[in-house]
Amino acid sequence: MKVLFAIDSLQQGGAEQSIAHIIRHFSKETQVNILYFYPKADLLPTYEELGCTIFSLNLQGKYDFVKGIAGMKKVLQDLKPDIVVTSLYRSNIISRMACVLTETKLVGTFVDDSYNIERRKTFAGTSGFIKYYSTWFLDRITSFIPCLWIANSKYIGDSNAKHLGIPTSKIKVIYRGRNSDYFSEWEKPESDIFTFVCIGRLYEKKGYPELIEAFSIIAKKNSKVNLVIYGEGSYRPQMEKKISELKLNNQIILAGNIPNAWQKMYEAHCFVFPSRFEGFSGALVEAMMTGIPIISSDIPMNLEAVENNKTALVHKLKDVEDLASKMQEMISNYPSMIEMGHKARQTAMKKFDIKNIAKQYETLLIETVHKK
Repeated sequence: MKVLFAIDSLQQGGAEQSIAHIIRHFSKETQVNILYFYPKADLLPTYEELGCTIFSLNLQGKYDFVKGIAGMKKVLQDLKPDIVVTSLYRSNIISRMACVLTETKLVGTFVDDSYNIERRKTFAGTSGFIKYYSTWFLDRITSFIPCLWIANSKYIGDSNAKHLGIPTSKIKVIYRGRNSDYFSEWEKPESDIFTFVCIGRLYEKKGYPELIEAFSIIAKKNSKVNLVIYGEGSYRPQMEKKISELKLNNQIILAGNIPNAWQKMYEAHCFVFPSRFEGFSGALVEAMMTGIPIISSDIPMNLEAVENNKTALVHKLKDVEDLASKMQEMISNYPSMIEMGHKARQTAMKKFDIKNIAKQYETLLIETVHKK
């Protein structure tokens, strides 16, 4: 089977990393090719190391769909893949048109809850309104083209099916996974400074406003606490300003992007994940696999991974006081929190091991290729 994975770029995002994790464990009978449309390519060495044939269209205009469709059409005509798998919005639209023109089987993926209320609120003003609904309209009128959809959570699949008019029978759920062999069991750090760690791009949707406010509350009660955030993004200036206003520069550290940031969980006491909306989070799966105690927001995607008071503490969405309460509970009842972390690790090892995930993915693609 010859597969072409098409994606916006190869930057360090969840979808980009997830694809790399999956194809690493495909069988030798599956030939994997990668097509990315835009120049960002932090993960290019990773894909090269996997032995993939890689194509780049190097599109410059953010919505240069015409050039993208023409370029992908040529790749498809030359490569003649048995099936195309596409991820993220711009790649989705380009791939649908190119696959129709070349009569190539296409599988779409749902990696985010693209049309939820929280995301809609981020499109402000008339221009934002037009942008949101124009992208949705283009998505909806072309959503019939893929013969199958793979969602990384049941909630995400159901939500997108509702907004795009897709029969749920065309959607299969395969969770994100990680290689359990890489994750040694977390042990409590010896430091007497209680460290919370958060990993994710610096966007407001990740819940950083609530996290910083909640941390400021517990910092007044506990002198030996700090918060380290790994990631980079456009929301950094606002975060820096707020941290400075709260006089927490010595306790909240914006550590930027680093390779394999999940390894920093072994230096922390708790992983905190207050995201407002999310795909099925790879960072949350990584935290579960280490066994570090976890605090998570109660968005439906997270609750498909963790269970409140059994494998994590769960706080109410965008509720600063509740998040602060859970952070304080984490500190005050730490031995029982460590036990919850152990249970989370056991769950993740069974449910999210990448070898099982990759087998599900590859089997589904083979079945789709052979289905008329």
